[in-house]
Amino acid sequence: MDGNLNALTTVFTEFYYWVTVVFMFLIHVGFCLYEVGASRRKNHMHTLMKNIMIIPLVTVTFFLFGWWIYWAFPNAFPGMGGISLEAATAYTPWSENMGTNMDDRITGVFWAAFLLFSWTAASIVSGAVIERIRSSALWMHAVAIGSFFWIVDAAWGWHWDGWMVKVLGYHDAYASGVIHAIAGGYALGVIVVLGPRIGKFAADGTPRDIPPHNSWMLAVGILLIYTGFWGFYAACNVPLISPEVIDGQIIGTTWTATNIYLAPTSLSAITFNFLMSLSGGLMAAYVVSKGDAFWTLSGGLAGIITASAGNDLYHPIQAMIIGAVGVVIVYKLHYYVERKFKIDDAVGAVAVHGYAGVVGLIIAGFVLWGAPSSPFEGYAAVNPLGQIIGALIMFGLLGFLPAYIISKIQSSMGILRIPLEVEIQGLDLGEQHTYETAIADINAATKAAMPAE
Repeated sequence: MDGNLNALTTVFTEFYYWVTVVFMFLIHVGFCLYEVGASRRKNHMHTLMKNIMIIPLVTVTFFLFGWWIYWAFPNAFPGMGGISLEAATAYTPWSENMGTNMDDRITGVFWAAFLLFSWTAASIVSGAVIERIRSSALWMHAVAIGSFFWIVDAAWGWHWDGWMVKVLGYHDAYASGVIHAIAGGYALGVIVVLGPRIGKFAADGTPRDIPPHNSWMLAVGILLIYTGFWGFYAACNVPLISPEVIDGQIIGTTWTATNIYLAPTSLSAITFNFLMSLSGGLMAAYVVSKGDAFWTLSGGLAGIITASAGNDLYHPIQAMIIGAVGVVIVYKLHYYVERKFKIDDAVGAVAVHGYAGVVGLIIAGFVLWGAPSSPFEGYAAVNPLGQIIGALIMFGLLGFLPAYIISKIQSSMGILRIPLEVEIQGLDLGEQHTYETAIADINAATKAAMPAE
């Protein structure tokens, strides 16, 4: 490291991302508590282990090819320039940058920040499908979204050179769409094929409430997700950068933090808007749900997600109002879709993440209409059409569609959903034995309990 200022900047940036990764780990802790709290006792260990194993599976695949995709795919769209092999050379798994290297102190921690985003995307899907999916099927989906589909959308719309930013004016500073809309859309694609839990709908199609076994565990889980989400916000920023670094095009005259698009921002700005959008979501959810604890807590998360697309540019009052408006829309839409299409979104993941992400992108297109999407000259400005197209790409093209196709293939092969007998008895039994042995045990016990003729 040449010079004291460069050395200080490097060490500070290294430590900054390391701290954000530690905070973001709490998101996964929160998801584990949240999903176990929401599931019934007979499914606890299955729910926990399918979420825990997301960590190694997504980590290894993200190391092998996910991180490379982010740098190779910003313009990998027809007519946009194609895959950039040269730009991604330093991020292949055999590159010196992707290992112990005292000359590169940043790649590992920056990679880890994106990796934790990958875990988050996979965990969002995991919550929607609890109590009836095979672990192996979920893990296939976790790798697909965590190490491929979400990182493609990040390259397109969450990279300073992404084609969606340049052409559409797409703006999504804290990932309303890039993580949340795609994960919600992906979860919807899976559960459309997977089907509802046994007993979720009455014979006449009326949805039944399946309450969580432990409301306190669920509540603590969501509070931990809030905490990790705050670290997530910080990880979406570049902590310290010179305005001369990128060809002198960055707006500003002094060293500053920037958002993911390299436009100046600050931790102060995201602190105001994170807390105000959280507050708007909590208050709106409490009112619209008539004080329901589950929806009040989930509403806080939905409020943040709705405002996240523009929370680098919103005024704090705007962030609060947008968070509140998003929650009302999401709450109404969740129950409409549930009743109309018989969708069993077990923890409201499609609504809180997917619908909120889409709504947040569209609102940002109108509220920020005409604002620069990037500090670079020649990029399209933020506009409603660009945000709507972006939302469709995130939720539909990269989210719902691949999940639906993969789930259809899994279902046709009989590897998507657990057998009926195991679902009734509990998935923890199926974790302790093979599914076939578990079914045999259940049938034998049922036969033994029947009165002799």
